[in-house]
Amino acid sequence: MNLSAFFEDMTKAYQAELEDLQSDSEGNDILTKRLKDKRKQFALMMPMIETAPEMVAVAFHGGMNFVDRQALTMLAMCEPDEFPAWDQLADAVQFSDWAEKLAATVLKQPDGERFLLISVCLEYLYEKSNGNYHGAYNDAVDMSDDAVEGVERDGNDDSGDEHDLESEGADWLADQGFDRLG
Repeated sequence: MNLSAFFEDMTKAYQAELEDLQSDSEGNDILTKRLKDKRKQFALMMPMIETAPEMVAVAFHGGMNFVDRQALTMLAMCEPDEFPAWDQLADAVQFSDWAEKLAATVLKQPDGERFLLISVCLEYLYEKSNGNYHGAYNDAVDMSDDAVEGVERDGNDDSGDEHDLESEGADWLADQGFDRLG
């Protein structure tokens, strides 16, 4: 999967934020406690959603179930100015009860839809990479991923399938309301 430059940078920042929250100075695993603290202070962190979204997005960690992985894969290839409206991707994810409350708080913010899209995509990419972004993306297209629907791997690496996938992806994005590039 080829990530947009935006998500390439954000995935690294998101993973670093989760790693920072993982343990205390003695090496004890305290991620759960720190995430609970972030969730309690969530409303106070809203001013940070534009400048440091990864620091706020971690509050959603573990609170999402991804229903439409193809839509989220396509989102991961977009730059922020290409993002769809939240209502076009809302059905791609299901929130746990506590995460639904956080999402409602976010959507009241002027740039809340954009931030929610970023948060959902970062958590999706984190889950997809099994918590290790390092080298997981942009090295090669993962044709075994169920997110790439309707594309069969034929074993012929120079068959042009990557171009076909890119064209199909552009068609799908256009159907979702994205502007075509180029």
